[in-house]
Amino acid sequence: MHKAPVFAFSEAALFWATFVWAVLPETRLSGIVAGDPSDTQDAGTSRLINIGLTVAGLLAFALSFLPWLVDPYPRIALYAGTGLLVAGRLLRRYCFRILGKYFTGAVTVSPDQPVIDNGPYRWIRHPGYTAAFLMVLGSGLALGNWLSLATIFLISSYVYRRRVKAEEKALLGIIGEPYRAYMARTKWFIPFIY
Repeated sequence: MHKAPVFAFSEAALFWATFVWAVLPETRLSGIVAGDPSDTQDAGTSRLINIGLTVAGLLAFALSFLPWLVDPYPRIALYAGTGLLVAGRLLRRYCFRILGKYFTGAVTVSPDQPVIDNGPYRWIRHPGYTAAFLMVLGSGLALGNWLSLATIFLISSYVYRRRVKAEEKALLGIIGEPYRAYMARTKWFIPFIY
């Protein structure tokens, strides 16, 4: 049976320590802390993220044991995946700090909320979700199987696309024209590209 890099090498301990450090704080955003999924602004996306990312992770993990579509450079995949996990977690923490009191686990826009456009928000509207993508892609890459990586990427893309649409609808509805102007000059996830 094929062994995924996260189980095959002694260096995998670094990945698992990093994974716990990166993912454990995210658990406070789930469940009751993330808000009521029936909230009209959130549109059930908190629950979708919780379920979608859990399913994506479990499927990616299970698929990593398949002997086909294996990365030909498993140690590089392990190191690169761990690096993406670290980069994603650091960027996500930075985004939380910039948003301050306006950061919430569920989509919740308040009438006094300004358009945040400093730090990475200067170039993209959703750097926190970009950071989350880096984290899930890092985890998928470290599994060393291209099918695992594709699975986690596709499910995460669907989940975060739904979330961004709900969030931007709420921001436009509450903040209005200042947010529309901000949207015109920034991209979703990748500066100048997308």
